Amino acid sequence: MAVCPITTSTAAPLSELECLMRNVFSIIIPFAGLAAFVVLIVGGFSYLTSAGDPKKVQQAQGTITGAIIGIIVTLAIWFIFQLIKVITGIDVLQFAIPT
Repeated sequence: MAVCPITTSTAAPLSELECLMRNVFSIIIPFAGLAAFVVLIVGGFSYLTSAGDPKKVQQAQGTITGAIIGIIVTLAIWFIFQLIKVITGIDVLQFAIPT
């Protein structure tokens, strides 16, 4: 990953927008996967502590289902981005402003 230059001017150049978007893209997908994994752990803990109460069990199962769907969606998005990169040669996660 390239290092973003630090400028001292009052007006931010477009290259700083590229750096910002590069950082956002490199953080957002792993963060979404981590968040879904944490929700999965919380749902599992809720399921274990439900003590057989049908309402709590159903709520915990819904949480676990949502977390699994979140993990699958996150992995699918990452896979689609990689597939686009392999097929077209264009890295869609590489944000660049044409000059």
